[in-house]
Amino acid sequence: MTILVTGTAGFIGYHLAKRLLDEGRSVVGLDSFTPYYDVRLKEARWAQLEGRKGFTGRRINIADKDALFALCDEIQPTRIVHLAAQPGVRYGLENPQSYVDSNLIGFVNMLEAARVVRPEHFVYASTSSVYGANTAMPFAEHHSASHPLSLYAATKRSNELLAHSYAHLFDLPVTGLRFFTVYGPWGRPDMAPFKFCARIFAGDPIDVYNSGHMKRDFTFVGDIVEGVRRVIDHVPVADEGWDSDSPTPDGSGVAPYRVFNIGRGAPVDLMDFIACIEKVTGRKANLNMAPMQPGDVEGTWCDVSALKRAVGYQPTTSLEEGLTQTVAWFREYYKI
Repeated sequence: MTILVTGTAGFIGYHLAKRLLDEGRSVVGLDSFTPYYDVRLKEARWAQLEGRKGFTGRRINIADKDALFALCDEIQPTRIVHLAAQPGVRYGLENPQSYVDSNLIGFVNMLEAARVVRPEHFVYASTSSVYGANTAMPFAEHHSASHPLSLYAATKRSNELLAHSYAHLFDLPVTGLRFFTVYGPWGRPDMAPFKFCARIFAGDPIDVYNSGHMKRDFTFVGDIVEGVRRVIDHVPVADEGWDSDSPTPDGSGVAPYRVFNIGRGAPVDLMDFIACIEKVTGRKANLNMAPMQPGDVEGTWCDVSALKRAVGYQPTTSLEEGLTQTVAWFREYYKI
């Protein structure tokens, strides 16, 4: 069995590839090393995978259809886990074209490649951001995702709709995962946990948006990877009980299609999160209270009961334990 993992130099992609290799699986990792954040971190993650038994790395941009098709034709993946994307809520205001190239053109290229090589399962990354203007929490998969508040969210919601159409037209089993605020070692520098660590150790002020009145479903990357690993082998089928008169958007009666939330399922106040980082680092943060940023939302919190029922998903890492591991890695990597 060969598993193609895109975005393998990225945060979640790296951890997933490492986990699959630890289990003795054959992994082909794909990444284009875009400079959205420090490429040296991506190179360092990639270096941890290169040379390992079972790993083959390819530097390909998913927007390059010919190169992508040639790779898939060569390796004939049994499973595809598509994590490569242009992330970030605020960056869409600066560089919208990058979202079009990666999250729209690149995603369709991935679906087209899957249509040709026929993997047993196509798993892809969506995001909690698709819930947009919805304020009914905890967010559940059957809630509305029709009012995105950022370009990133709009492209990811389009991925879900495109995936359903391909699942229906070509009987391609597809599962989307709506990730909720993942953190941990080797994390992304553009995300709050990494930023907070960096600024606390540097003695610089931390920008605290919406004056700290924020909640996030902070989820440790190890728990996320365990969930993704289980989903890979949980191939969806059309739901015979699906009702077209009152359809639910997380499944389908006409296609092998599912969408799941994947997070911790327990919101954390931003100020409590900062206090926990202070405790773990042993340093006091200098806080700069700032207004809400365009495209951001005050709170995210997910209902993970569907994923628990489907694959037995159960996050177990406490916030303090997860941040302890994160800070330990940060100290080691940056030699603090």
